[in-house]
Amino acid sequence: MKLARYIKDHLGEILAEWDAFALTLQPAAAQMSKKALRDHAQQILAAIAKDIETGQSAQEQQAKSQGLAPDDPAIQTAAATHGTLREISGFTLVQLVAEYRALRATVLRLWLPHAGDFNDAVAEDVVRFNEAVDQALAESAVTYSEHANRTRDTFLAILGHDLRTPLAAISMAGELLERSPQANAERNVMTGRRLRRSAATMSTMVNDLLEYARTQLGAEMPVTRAPSDLKDIYFAALHDAAAAHPDCDFQPDLDGDLRGDFDAVRMQQLITNLLTNAAQYRAEGTPVQVSARGSDGFVTLAVTNHGPAIPQASLTTIFSPLVQLPVDEEQPGRPATSLGLGLFIAQEITLAHGGTISVTSSEDAGTVFTVRLPVAAEG
Repeated sequence: MKLARYIKDHLGEILAEWDAFALTLQPAAAQMSKKALRDHAQQILAAIAKDIETGQSAQEQQAKSQGLAPDDPAIQTAAATHGTLREISGFTLVQLVAEYRALRATVLRLWLPHAGDFNDAVAEDVVRFNEAVDQALAESAVTYSEHANRTRDTFLAILGHDLRTPLAAISMAGELLERSPQANAERNVMTGRRLRRSAATMSTMVNDLLEYARTQLGAEMPVTRAPSDLKDIYFAALHDAAAAHPDCDFQPDLDGDLRGDFDAVRMQQLITNLLTNAAQYRAEGTPVQVSARGSDGFVTLAVTNHGPAIPQASLTTIFSPLVQLPVDEEQPGRPATSLGLGLFIAQEITLAHGGTISVTSSEDAGTVFTVRLPVAAEG
């Protein structure tokens, strides 16, 4: 059987193996639906089969092998779109390449028993198939890299903007302190609060940047577990979040035994990031509600804010690094920019503790981030 015909006739079998392999590409795949994992696989396979069936001259074959295949910039191929979406979903470039490597091996393994004797026609099919897969991989890698570069440049621009604001506040506060008489206690208190708020904002940004840099260098999130009480950790995190968002009403509801073996420093960072995120995205005048429950060897923490619901498309990538949610005009107190690292760091800390983190969002129930952690380390 010709390879192109086999791909068309056995598309379901090939796609099932694509799904199974994509699911192993953690942690990005953990938060993705089956549809998102499969992405444009069917269209990519259809394009590969069509390419195999299309005649080409020796010159065209040589050009394709050198990456000079004809390309219409006005047409976005399925493979090119796949590369962009995989970058957005948090896949690494190595994982993207692994998908195509697995696809190549899967198709050849399934087809060769049906190919008959290995003759010139079969060899030609194998060569054409490998050319088509390489072309698809190149298209995906190019758009993956282009989107990653744009995201990096946007991130640097946002970093410069967001750091400039608290720095300006610190500078202005310093000038006020220099000019104010020592007897003006009330003004000094207000200036001190402004300094604390700016310092807290910058501290959160710097901590998230350091953790992000660590993960990008291939290091796992280190945790040092010790007996801790999540209630104490929450109030320490509340102090940090309230310093950055003094106008936000944080409403805790902590119940049950919340003690366990946690890395208190990491957990404080996780909760601070969730509280800060909720304070940023809440509707003006609404509180941030925090509940924590301990039972059956687990503690469950939920942070809720009320405001415009997060679109479903954004929920699938919300824990990816450098993701910025759109600004809503109904949230005037919310900054127009965000590094997009807080929720990524929260996920990494949760995974390092052997737990899970999830999010739901609706107009009625609000946006709820739920963290579930075992109170003891596995093994």
